[in-house]
Amino acid sequence: MADSSKADFWEQRYREGVMPWEGARLPPAARDFFSAQPPWRVLMPGCGSAADMPPLLSMGHEVLAVDFSEAAVELAARQWPMAADSLLLGDFFHLELPVFDCVFERAFLCALPAFMRTQYSERVAELTRPGGVLAGVFFVADAERGPPFGIAAEALRDLLSPSFELEEDAALERSLEVFRNQERWMVWRRK
Repeated sequence: MADSSKADFWEQRYREGVMPWEGARLPPAARDFFSAQPPWRVLMPGCGSAADMPPLLSMGHEVLAVDFSEAAVELAARQWPMAADSLLLGDFFHLELPVFDCVFERAFLCALPAFMRTQYSERVAELTRPGGVLAGVFFVADAERGPPFGIAAEALRDLLSPSFELEEDAALERSLEVFRNQERWMVWRRK
């Protein structure tokens, strides 16, 4: 069985063009939220093609988009050459990174096997300044097989509540087929 915690898993999919999670655009709730903020330092872990990066940059945010798939970072650089300096090839869990105002979640948590969820929540908390946010689109579903690996709403609360408090939670009106309209826009405030 392939292991989605390894770069090779994603490298193969990007090289072969098997990327059903790609193609989404920044949802209206996210646009409203980010446009109302002062210029923030935003981290996008597991960015893939980084489709959400250009709108965030155009709003004045400083964005660092990270992925450990070389093919994904190459695709993002080709699609957004004006923002290539905002892309970083590396493993989110092992890079030395500063603290950010916001960690932007978009199909990263659901890409990770369940055994990595605690590591995810600890790392995101470590990289979000107190009072900052973990904000983004979460795949809330009972879907143990994946990726995408769904997570139940209660399990997500249990995972994040030691370090974050939920401030916004709304269903997305449209999702890519791979997420079957089970995505939610959420804002979690760092305690």
